[in-house]
Amino acid sequence: MGMKSVRLDVELERDLGAAAELLGVSESEVIREAVATHCREILRTRLDVRLADYVGAVSGGGGRAEDTGKAFGSLLRRRQVQDR
Repeated sequence: MGMKSVRLDVELERDLGAAAELLGVSESEVIREAVATHCREILRTRLDVRLADYVGAVSGGGGRAEDTGKAFGSLLRRRQVQDR
């Protein structure tokens, strides 16, 4: 298990001790649970994580949509000529 060092202001240190005592667990356990909860919340709200089941690349094999880029370019060229 890794070890980190954090600085707590007086009020937070007091609250940490009171919470640990109330729960009947160590201060380290309160800190671990708080960090885990906070990390899960942050990671859960990442857009790429929330949309992972819906976002990606697929291959449709072409078909009618295969030449849309060429058709769009042709349309733009025709409009450019008409606007002159």
